[in-house]
Amino acid sequence: MASEKTYPEIRDAVARLCARFPGEYWRTLDAEKAYPSEFVQALTDAGYLSILIPEAFGGSGMPLGAACAVLEEIQRSGGNAGACHAQMYTMGTLLRHGSKEQKKRYLPRIADGSLRLQAFGVTEPTSGTDTSRIRTFAVRDGDDYVVNGQKVWISRTEHSDLMILLVRTTPREDCAKHTDGMSVLLVEMREAVDKGLTIRPIDTMMNHATTELFFDDLRVPAQNLIGQEGEGFRCILDGMNAERILIAAECIGDARWFTGKSTRYACEREVFGRAIGENQGIQFPVARAHIQTEAAALMVQHAADLYDAGKPAGAEANMAKLLASEAAWAAAEQCVQTHGGYGFAAEYDIERKFRETRLYQVAPISTNLILSFIATRELGMPRSF
Repeated sequence: MASEKTYPEIRDAVARLCARFPGEYWRTLDAEKAYPSEFVQALTDAGYLSILIPEAFGGSGMPLGAACAVLEEIQRSGGNAGACHAQMYTMGTLLRHGSKEQKKRYLPRIADGSLRLQAFGVTEPTSGTDTSRIRTFAVRDGDDYVVNGQKVWISRTEHSDLMILLVRTTPREDCAKHTDGMSVLLVEMREAVDKGLTIRPIDTMMNHATTELFFDDLRVPAQNLIGQEGEGFRCILDGMNAERILIAAECIGDARWFTGKSTRYACEREVFGRAIGENQGIQFPVARAHIQTEAAALMVQHAADLYDAGKPAGAEANMAKLLASEAAWAAAEQCVQTHGGYGFAAEYDIERKFRETRLYQVAPISTNLILSFIATRELGMPRSF
């Protein structure tokens, strides 16, 4: 039974909205590598992309748990929230560390849809998920920062007006801690393109509008510094923890979509004169995927509760992401197996969702790095790197 804490009204409303964008809509976009502009606009108009923005700035002022409900239902309905989820998790950095002037300037326009904050510029070709080793550097020059460097695997930059960008402002070797000396800049993308910012699309196995970015003496106003210079890693952590929790919620939605698809097909499909769902070889793996999903969902809710309470949530956010992504992958594997050859047919949407959910074994952080984090930070074991 749904509780008030799981936001049943939001879930129902999002499901109704998603019904306007059936599998055919997503298959067409996937084939054309196109951005779901109509879907994103519908979410914006309904107020879901501003759900975390305080009411004083035109949003709903709801907790992260409500945003989780939105993203989970998009995935559970067969859609792909990857086109717009960044606007939710980047809010953690802007809301908690942005100045009053920055919030007043940007949040109302993000809330009404006249600006999109969809890009999160962290990952680089030489550093991967070792964030402390980023090389993109910003030097203060009068009223500006001058940025040089490169980012990769940055999604939606061609469809975003703003980007949260992590840069180094002090060399790593000159810092007491390797996480010191980084800063966060809010980049106005439309102003930056062709004035020091070059965007190069990357063709990938899923339709995530992924790009590589090149910075050549890009000037960013110093007033767009979020938080204090040199303390950017602490600021970005709020965005990263929110990102992992929200992605975990999406994975729960994927898992429930796959299991629902498997269950319906197992009850309808007949082979050798009976429904294949009568066979324990089909029943048991689907049941196990369901159990795995429901257990992971509890961890996602727990992590979101901690985040919303302003308590440390790093370990829980990582555990939620690992458990939910593995539940989604297990449900996806079994969905393909249950459908047999039909699982590979585009019209069933399984192969598309299969590709999309596979991403979360490696992004936004790989499973192995989560295990390393838990082993060292939670269990006190020695670092392996």
